[in-house]
Amino acid sequence: MPIPRTGYREVADDLAARIKSGEYPPGSKIPSYSELKEIYGVGVTAVQRAILVLRERGLVEGVAGRGVYVVESPSTGA
Repeated sequence: MPIPRTGYREVADDLAARIKSGEYPPGSKIPSYSELKEIYGVGVTAVQRAILVLRERGLVEGVAGRGVYVVESPSTGA
């Protein structure tokens, strides 16, 4: 079994870059956890941690039972 080379920080940084570039515009839903697992080749824990990082940066917010959305006015976040 290969060792994953992508961790939650890389996933969070890539998603943040996609949000900032407009690939995921304000108000849009980002891919589901299972889709993100497949896209990045990581486990669900890495996806969960990446989403937490994006929340801390003020880029996304979760809506219970509906998914995770890009906030209308993303902060510049670190």
